[in-house]
Amino acid sequence: MITPPPVNWLSLLPGLILTVTGLLILFWDLWMKPEERRLLAWLGFIGFVAAGIVSVLLWGRNESAFNGMLALDAYALFFNVIFCVVGAMTILMSVHYLETVEIQPGEYYALLLFATVGMVVMAAATDLIVIFLGLETMSIAVYVLAGMWIRRLQSSEAALKYFLLGAFASGFFLYGIALLYGATGSVQLDKIATAATTGGVSSLFLVGIALLIVGFGFKVAAAPFHVWTPDVYEGAPTTVTAFMAVGVKAAAFAAFARVFLHTFGSLHAEWEGILWVLAVLTMTVGNITALVQRNIKRMLAYSSIAHAGYLLIAMVAGRDLGGAALLYYLVAYGVMTLGAFGVVLAVGRQGEPNEEVSDYIGLGLRYPVLGAAMTVFMLSLTGVPPLVGFTGKFYIFSAAVQAGYIWLAVLGVLNSVISAYYYIRVVVNMYMYEEGGKTIEALSARPALVTAILLAAVATVFMGVFPSASISLAKESFLPPG
Repeated sequence: MITPPPVNWLSLLPGLILTVTGLLILFWDLWMKPEERRLLAWLGFIGFVAAGIVSVLLWGRNESAFNGMLALDAYALFFNVIFCVVGAMTILMSVHYLETVEIQPGEYYALLLFATVGMVVMAAATDLIVIFLGLETMSIAVYVLAGMWIRRLQSSEAALKYFLLGAFASGFFLYGIALLYGATGSVQLDKIATAATTGGVSSLFLVGIALLIVGFGFKVAAAPFHVWTPDVYEGAPTTVTAFMAVGVKAAAFAAFARVFLHTFGSLHAEWEGILWVLAVLTMTVGNITALVQRNIKRMLAYSSIAHAGYLLIAMVAGRDLGGAALLYYLVAYGVMTLGAFGVVLAVGRQGEPNEEVSDYIGLGLRYPVLGAAMTVFMLSLTGVPPLVGFTGKFYIFSAAVQAGYIWLAVLGVLNSVISAYYYIRVVVNMYMYEEGGKTIEALSARPALVTAILLAAVATVFMGVFPSASISLAKESFLPPG
């Protein structure tokens, strides 16, 4: 009689909750009446909340599953909570929006959950093949989500571009895995680290690392692998754009940091030069190109690219401080970016997406709460104290200076100054001009969206004014270098 190997179900529990919720939504959708389909949103919301609560309750455990291919540690659980919060906020922003753009809610919410399952796997994976499986699970779901606005040609174009370039990047990632396996004889991260430390670094190993950087660079939208980002962000449904800008980026950096800061931590000198160049290039390209954008979704797309550059500074800094700064800034970037996209959704209406920066003229005067929230998000993205964007950037630049990368920190500060122009331009339009603005749908008809915006605004202010708890949690969650 064959005895099956033991399975640590606790390590799988958050992902299982999300998977079961997604399947329930698909089956329930078959028998629901059209007017009842808003209930699917709340089922998905409950699934995200339940998975997040389970992740919090599992805090403090340090276990592995499937012969060491998945880890249940503070690092994975930290990201699980991020993914669940992003998913829940996306659902709050989607309840009314899906009716506006006529997207089928059943498939949409199920794909959000399945994409998040891939993110959970990426954050917990300690095996390169499992990271790839999580990456593809997430990516395939997001490819479909990007093209779900079938009445809009740009949505189909966005999905096709994302799919083709994503498949190309996946090829690089797989070749990198193959070369690392050839150099070390394993795809498990701890064994690769041991082989590199004891056996030295071969040219085959270095090429494998370079190919992994290309694969991860595409997913985090680092220059020059960022070319898909503006078109996809603009063409995809706005809620999907928000989910991609925060969730997909966080998942990619979760795997990126586990592989490079933890597994290849002892080989920091071998790859830090590449990431140094990528960080500078990504910040500069993102911020300079954002200066000339008139569409706010494209502007936020280039903003996302620039913030990937700041996060790469933390990767270059390495060590415990750089890793903790990376985790903290991902949370900071997440709340302010989700909030900004929430306001973009609030300004749009059926048949009028109102996505031009000029559409925000007088918004703060006509809708004070919405204008104040957008001002908070724009100033935080700029890095104005005492908001969370300032705290996050200060933490990252301090880590770079302490690690000896003074010029990198200086370039980061200069890029933040450049970014002030296009962020403040939105605020100026909202308060300095009155004529020519758009009339938006009453916020009272969209309570879920308003709740998401207010939660993001409160988090942006609170985490900036009282950062110590969040920073301590980030330090506790980060893995020490391998």
